[in-house]
Order: sequence, then structure tokens, then C-alpha cells
Amino acid sequence: MTARLADIAAQAGVSEATVSRVLNGKPGVAASTRESVLAALDVLGYERPVRLRQRSAGLVGLITPGLDNPIFPAFAQVIGQALTRQGYTPVLATQTPGGSTEDELTEMLVDRGVSGIIFVSGLHADTSADMGRYERLRAQGVPFVLINGFSPKVRAPFVSPDDRAAVRLAVTHLAALGHRRIGLALGPRRYVPVQRKIEGFLRSMREELGMAEADAEQLVQHSLFTLEGGQAAASALIERGCTAVVCASDMMALGVVRAARQQGLEVPRDVSVVGFDDSPLIAFTDPPLTTIRQPVQSMGQAAVRALLEEIGGTPAPHSEFVFLPELVVRGSTASVPETRPPIPETRPKAGEDQTWG
Repeated sequence: MTARLADIAAQAGVSEATVSRVLNGKPGVAASTRESVLAALDVLGYERPVRLRQRSAGLVGLITPGLDNPIFPAFAQVIGQALTRQGYTPVLATQTPGGSTEDELTEMLVDRGVSGIIFVSGLHADTSADMGRYERLRAQGVPFVLINGFSPKVRAPFVSPDDRAAVRLAVTHLAALGHRRIGLALGPRRYVPVQRKIEGFLRSMREELGMAEADAEQLVQHSLFTLEGGQAAASALIERGCTAVVCASDMMALGVVRAARQQGLEVPRDVSVVGFDDSPLIAFTDPPLTTIRQPVQSMGQAAVRALLEEIGGTPAPHSEFVFLPELVVRGSTASVPETRPPIPETRPKAGEDQTWG
């Protein structure tokens, strides 16, 4: 795209002659003015002349799970932008089912000489995984930061949302609406964020509703962090009489909505649903989803700052930076129903498969 001097001059608030001097590398232009012109080029979508392009300070790897959950592209965007502003080139490496593992992606990035790596929801969050892989990476001299999931066995900066507080916000909101049978749908128990959410749930159910821990545990249902996983968990929780379900991800929450509708129930008239993440477009679902907003922007920027300190030779504290989440109330929660219609018995028709898809 050919840059039009008039457009750039108007965007930067300078004369066309000044724009011409900057683009041609001529002297006599203040540094601040030069930066304004270059910023105008970027905003308008024009390519910078080769001589004016900033040389990358190095590559930084970003390893995420599959991108089917919109929260991971959201993290990738925030982290990528923050790295680019600091002169680094982000390299996104994504795990896929049957594809490259976290260890293989890490090895690939190290072989390409990355300056550091940021892991999002990786094996560091799995209490059954061998944490020695991260010590071996540190021994290779590669700085790294870990997002979502903490292990005292790994000497590195961690960045996490407050999972206990997140569930407490959801339970408090639902209890205020009159709900007493509140379910919790989440992933496998071995993950640190899952364990923390359960802790927050049991405490909140005791403090808000006076429910004994043993009784509250009966309202916890483990599944997968997917729409289908939320659907399966919801079927079990609704059968146990839950009038509201708190979910560990927005994708699971959408599965809960689907399960309720398949059983002839309406959200939020019969069942209230709370998600977790506030991932992009979730405000436009039917109904718009009440959710706990994960502070992706703050977390991603903090991870980049911590990594760049490590790269610069000033190691960040080997501890956890915890960020407070936020309750976003939309249309999927309402007061507890006075009565709920009986759940019709559903049987597959002859010749049909019974699936959760």
C-alpha cells in the first residue's frame, strides 16, 4: 500500500514536508515528531520503509493449549502486543490433540534461540506432571513465566487470577438471588485452578448458606473444560436439584445452557448459569452470559514485564502474582424459581445414538 503524505500528515498533526523528511531519513526532525509520523503509519496500516523498521530485540515463545477456547487467543493477543511494543517478536506455539506436546514445542522454541518463553495453562498447572521439565529449561539458561497454575517446585514467576475469590463472587451473587442448591462444574481435580475453585466453593457455601462441607462436595461435578464437558456436568447437577451452576470456563457454561434446554428448562427462569473468563463474544450469547471476568489484560502485561526483567538480567521474584477477577452480571442469572417443571425422561429413539454432542 502506497503511503499518502496528506493522510499521514493529518494523522500525525504535522506538515506533508515533515512526513517526507521522516520517510526519506532526512535530518532536522525532532525525535518526538519522528515517532508521531511512524505511529501514524502504523495506525493507517501503511508499511514502514525498510530503513525505518525496528529491528527485533529477539524472539519470545508463547505456548498455549488449543485455540478453540477463545480465552487463549485473547491471552495471545495481549501478550503478543505487549512484546511487540518492547521490540520483541512473539512466536505462538499451540498444542493440538494428537499434535506436538508442550515439551516438543519448548524444544522447538529453544532450538530457534528464543530469548524467553511464556506458558499459558501448561503442565505447570497439573499436579500430576513432572515439574523437573521446567528446572531443565532453566538449566539451559532460558527465562520463562507461567500463567494460570502454581507449583512451589518451580523457581519462576507465576501469574494467576484469584480462583477462590472468583467462585466466592459467583456464589455470593447466586445466594443473593435466593439460590440454595448451587452446583460447581469444572475440569479434572488434578489441576491447581480446579483445586482452588473447589476450596473457594466449599468455603463460600458454608459462609453464605451454612452448608456443611460434605453436603457441598456433593454439588461439585468434574468433567472436561469443553462445551460437551459442561453439558455432561450440568445433567448430573440438575438431577441433584441444583437451580444454579457455576462453571470453570465460559465454554462449560454454554454446555450447561444446552443441557438445560434439552431437559425442557429455560435459562435463567429455571436454571441460572455463571461462566468464567468473560472471553470475547460471550456477551452476545443467548442469553448473554453472566461470568467471572479473568483480568487477561493485566495478567498478560504482568507476564511480559516479569519475563523481560528475567531476560534483562534482573530476575523477577520467584513467586505468584495474583489478580482479582470481576463479576459481570448479564442475562443468564435470575432469582431462584418458586417451582421448577419436572424433568421429562428422555430416551433415544430406536436406531439413534445417545450422545453429548
